[in-house]
Amino acid sequence: MVLVFHVGIETGEALAPGVVGALLATGEMGVPLFFALSGLLLYRPWARSALDQAPAPPVASYLWRRALRVLPPYWIVAAVALLLWSGDHIDAVWPWVGVLTLTFVFDTDPWWVGTGPYGLGQMWSLSVEVCFYALLPVIGVLSARAAGRAGAGADARARRLLLCLAGLTAVAVLSLLPQYYPEPRPYMYSWLPRCLGMFAVGMALAVVSEWAWRESAGADGPVRRLCRTLPRNATLCWALAGVCYLLAATPAAGPRFVGSSGLWISLVAMAAAMGFAFFVIAPVALRPERPGGPPPLRSGGGAWLEVFLAHPVMRYLGRISYGIFLWQFVVLYLWREFTGEDIFSGSFWLDLVPVTLGTLLLADATYRFVERPSRRWYGAVGAQGRTRRQTRRRTPVN
Repeated sequence: MVLVFHVGIETGEALAPGVVGALLATGEMGVPLFFALSGLLLYRPWARSALDQAPAPPVASYLWRRALRVLPPYWIVAAVALLLWSGDHIDAVWPWVGVLTLTFVFDTDPWWVGTGPYGLGQMWSLSVEVCFYALLPVIGVLSARAAGRAGAGADARARRLLLCLAGLTAVAVLSLLPQYYPEPRPYMYSWLPRCLGMFAVGMALAVVSEWAWRESAGADGPVRRLCRTLPRNATLCWALAGVCYLLAATPAAGPRFVGSSGLWISLVAMAAAMGFAFFVIAPVALRPERPGGPPPLRSGGGAWLEVFLAHPVMRYLGRISYGIFLWQFVVLYLWREFTGEDIFSGSFWLDLVPVTLGTLLLADATYRFVERPSRRWYGAVGAQGRTRRQTRRRTPVN
């Protein structure tokens, strides 16, 4: 979705008047989807421990896994882009430091134009993602403490967790005030506070999916019924997501480019993004059946959804999705240089096909030779560490 959006912007198709241009320009809705998925997957262990009043996940191993997952592939792409297009700045230290640490978005007087250095314009969202990774253990601990004070029952703790996540959404809304008052600060668009509500959507789904197995009312409780209903009606949910997408494509949600033109327009855009992310993800997030447990979450009427998600093509695209995100601008700009096209010119389809193919090839190579070896290395090191800890515990002290 985001790749299509970027090709549409570069060729000018997404800026053209009419419905097609508006729909293409709204392809940036893939970003809140990305944030919500991260909230769902990464907050689930903290939600589970808070509901069970169990120890929190180990923070050091979590941060180490995230760093190995994100940084090695990103560093390769960042180095390629800087060497190709930022020759006037690569002799200095700070451009490299800012880009390689993903802190360049905090430069309020940048040396580049747009949302990032040339070839890395999409990386502002990765910077937001990494900031969320760093903040998540704090959110997890504080929300677990708040849930622990709610009472002995899992229902009360789950409600308190959802209340905490509503607080994150409130922070996102309040962050719009300094973004526009007393004067516009467009660089704040690329900072984490504005995006917290999008992460909170996925985090709330993580809480609900875990709450369903602990609900005191049993299989007929409202939470379990919700978890059965949404996957069974995935088509309706995705139609509602389409409505949110159409709302985001209207002038009510802002101009056809990154950013918005005012506070109220930004609120509409934020609501549309959160609604879109919720209705796309909810049928999938609440679908799985817990191994060895009762089947209240099985979506009998949504078998097609399971077939769709299990298709080899979908599984393959899921594996290389990070590489697709990383390489898309590099491939797009190299292709545009090869064809000699100026910005806002050229054919959308004649650019989209080769750029997509090139991005897929580089993403596949990145997965095979960088991402997968990093995961295997972490798994081997983690297994050795666990073995050493178990040995120390079993060895008697003289």
